[in-house]
Formats: sequence, C-alpha cells, structure tokens
Amino acid sequence: MDFDLNEEQRLFQKAMREFAEKEIRPLARETDAAGAFPWALIRTMAEMGMLGLPVAEEYGGAGADYLSYAMAVEEVSRVCGSTGITMAAHTSLGTMPFVYFGTEAQKRRYLPQLASGAKLGAFGLTEPNAGSDAGGIQTTAVLDGDEWVINGQKVFITSGSIADVVVIAARTDPSAGSRGISSLIVEKGTPGFRAGRDEDKMGLRGSVTSQLFFEDCRVPKENILGKPGEGFKQFLTVLDGGRISIGAMALGLAQAALECANAYSKQRVQFGQPIAKFQAIQWMIADMATEIEAARLLVYRAAWLKDRGVRFTREAAMAKLYASEAAERAAFKALQIHGGYGYTRDYDVERIYRDQRLCTIGEGTSEILRLVIARQVLQL
Repeated sequence: MDFDLNEEQRLFQKAMREFAEKEIRPLARETDAAGAFPWALIRTMAEMGMLGLPVAEEYGGAGADYLSYAMAVEEVSRVCGSTGITMAAHTSLGTMPFVYFGTEAQKRRYLPQLASGAKLGAFGLTEPNAGSDAGGIQTTAVLDGDEWVINGQKVFITSGSIADVVVIAARTDPSAGSRGISSLIVEKGTPGFRAGRDEDKMGLRGSVTSQLFFEDCRVPKENILGKPGEGFKQFLTVLDGGRISIGAMALGLAQAALECANAYSKQRVQFGQPIAKFQAIQWMIADMATEIEAARLLVYRAAWLKDRGVRFTREAAMAKLYASEAAERAAFKALQIHGGYGYTRDYDVERIYRDQRLCTIGEGTSEILRLVIARQVLQL
C-alpha cells in the first residue's frame, strides 16, 4: 500500500500551508475576538480558487481531487477554525449538492458563481425539532402551479444569513415519511425568505451561524434538485462528503493544539528545567501525536476512497468520529500543558479549545456516527 502523496498533492499542500500562515494566521485572533466574518480574507481565498477546489474546471472550479480539498481544509483550520468551517460548509454543503444532483442547467447557472466564490452557498437541514433526527423535518413545500410554496424554519445554518444560495430540505409529501422529503434551491432576496438572528457562539466566532425563516416563500418548480422525494437520500450523500471536511477541520485544529503544546513545553521552565523534560508532559505529547497521525490516515483514506468512486459512508463516519474526538483530547491536553496561561486569551490554545468543540456535534454527533458505523459493520 502506498501512503505517499504524489508530487502535485505535496506542492498543493505546501502552498496551502504557506498561504494559511501568511494570510490567515495574522487575522485569526482578531477574527475570533471581534466575532466578525472575515469578508476580505474570504474574497482573497475566492480569487485563489479555494472555494471551488473539488468542482470540475468546466463549471469554474479548480478540478482538484477530494483529498487535496481535505488537505486544504486541514491547513486553513490549523490556523483558524472559523475560516476552516466557512470554507468547508460553502464547498461540501453549499456547492456539492449541485455537483451531485443538479441538472445541466442548474450546474451552469449556479456552479460557476459558487466555485469562484462570487456567491456563497449554504445547506439548510437542521430545524428546531429536527437535529440528529433529520428525517423529522417539518418545513414543507407545496406545489402550486409552477411554484413551490415553502413554509418553515431552519437553525444552526453555517453562513445562512450571508449566503446567496441555500439548498434546503423540505417535506413535499407529508404522507411518505423520509421518502417525502425533497431538496429545493432558494436564492437570497426571494420574497418570503429571511434570515433570523446569527447565533452568539462559544467558538468559531468568526463564522456565521443563522436561523432561516420561510413564510409562503415561492420558488420556481424547476428549483428542485433531482426528483421529488429524493431529498433524504441526497442529504445523506452530501453529509458523507461533509464529514470528510469536518474530519479535516478537526485534524487541523488537533495539529495546531499539538504544535502549541510542543512549543510551550520547551520554553516553559519549572523546577529548573523545561517541562518537556518531564515524563508526564512527554506522555501527553506522545498520545496527541499518535492519535493525530491515526486521524490523518482515516481522513485521508476516506477522501481517497471518495476520489475513486468507492462507497465511503462508513469510512467518512469513522474519520469524522475519530478526528473530532482526537481533536477534543488534543485540545484538552494542550491546554493542560499550558496550565493557567492556557486559560487566557493570550495563547492560541484557548481559542483552539473552544473551536474544536463543535466538531463532535456538527454534521453528525459522535453518538449518531457510532450508530452509522455500527449499522454498516453489522449490515443492519
């Protein structure tokens, strides 16, 4: 088995790290402290083609493989979780539904603008009463002549209030259970569609997380992805790919925690020597490094399988589950190594600790992912 990256992937990874260090890291603390969306930075990333990496060139994307995209999310998240999740949500959730399920006309209309970053995309699934139970959504869409009339509410939607295009899941046949859910395209400015408040979050404060409301919102009949009733199956496919990107985000945050702990333990002196000399610290560093390496292999393999067109539902769930929990353990140990200083905002580890916490929740909680994996293994 060959675990090595090819030359193109290595060069790409190096370029992403250099960009992240030069352009994103200097803004990370300010982005978090201000809780402000980094518009200028996102526009720079768009100009570089970073918001459409896995989209084919014929639709305005970079034509990169999914592994390269995952590495880019990892490198961005390593210096700023807020920017990492914005990139991941726009690409995996806001753009890829068009790649997977869009008609040729829909691809031509939306993908060039989304892939170029001229427009931001979002994905509207979660509702006040439908989180892990995604099949329990209550938003409805009723066909009235040549239009779908949408009513309902979405919550916790990344980039929801600033997105130009949102793909939402709505119930088009209330009597059909999960087979009565469809995916609909809603554009910003459509009458009856409005954003509610942006959440005041614990971490990832430079990303936007919003409520969305639909009140007799009318969209054209052709604004459906695929056929009516295919939405449930579609959003499971979208989430499979999204879990790779959240795994990559968690991986970047975990790597950042390790690097912070490594550097601090070498310069912090107690009892007459750097604390890196103490076995208790060394064992924490060893555990962090080992778990991060394991997480990286899981994330990269899931992306590699996706690139080869092989079913990867189980592997994506495993990658996201393990990477997110490894990030949580790494952030905990890194902050512990920093002691009281790590609890202050003078050190990046405090921000990393807050930012990584979402990774075991968003796009499938750890508990739901264990169910997904178990069902795959048990073939239930």
